[in-house]
Amino acid sequence: MRSRDGERGPGLTGWLRGSVKAVLAVEGVSFEVPRREIFGILGPNGSGKSTLIRILSTLVLQDSGTCRIFGLDVNRDSMEVRRHINRVSVDAAFFKKLSAWENLSYAARLYSIPVREARVQVIGILGEMGFAQDRIDEPLENMSRGMQQKVAIARALFTSPVLLLMDEPTTGLDPVSKRQVQDYTLSVRNNNDATVLLTTHDMDEAQRVCDRIAIIHHGRFIAVGTVPELKVQAGCEGGTLEDVFFEMTGKDLAHADLETEEGGRIQ
Repeated sequence: MRSRDGERGPGLTGWLRGSVKAVLAVEGVSFEVPRREIFGILGPNGSGKSTLIRILSTLVLQDSGTCRIFGLDVNRDSMEVRRHINRVSVDAAFFKKLSAWENLSYAARLYSIPVREARVQVIGILGEMGFAQDRIDEPLENMSRGMQQKVAIARALFTSPVLLLMDEPTTGLDPVSKRQVQDYTLSVRNNNDATVLLTTHDMDEAQRVCDRIAIIHHGRFIAVGTVPELKVQAGCEGGTLEDVFFEMTGKDLAHADLETEEGGRIQ
């Protein structure tokens, strides 16, 4: 999978309501992810993580540069790309009055998966994330945020995507649910031969799950590598990933979050 924006150029431009100033959400980003890698994109809110995921998932067109997934151009070959990928977002949409299974069976029909086969797969996937089988027929509106997110992950995974795009999948989850989702993400890569692109602003999650990490700040990748490689690049071999972020940006993640919110950057 490759995303390349070549020379420094206009990147992706967004417009703020009531303003005439263009804001660059992603600029000059270039990276390549080999098969079966879990590639993390770590950065504060508003740094461009979700915009990048939307470009790769064919939901947003970039202004310049090229993005290829398995040799397919995400713009020209968007329909073919969609057959190989699926996306889990922090703001996953559902029919909340319907049950978890009714939502999932609807998705199964969209992908031409036999409903009985899909139910077996879904029960297995949800079970691995600690979701009780007897709750699959309850309305989603009665479920916690964590349970709804597990249903979103099951919806993405029973189609057996070759590339899984996970946009802050554990944001807002309790520690137990967060760990279950992280463990399942690792098992998807190990057991299904899948490639995973994961965005997060959780330092511990990035270090625990990802093979390599890109640090994104103000729409740019400022460093890419394994955790030990990032520590060397930042000159803090004995430090933490938080120390790496501070050394490279001059701010800890909380202050970087505050800066992007005050600056009105879009994601």
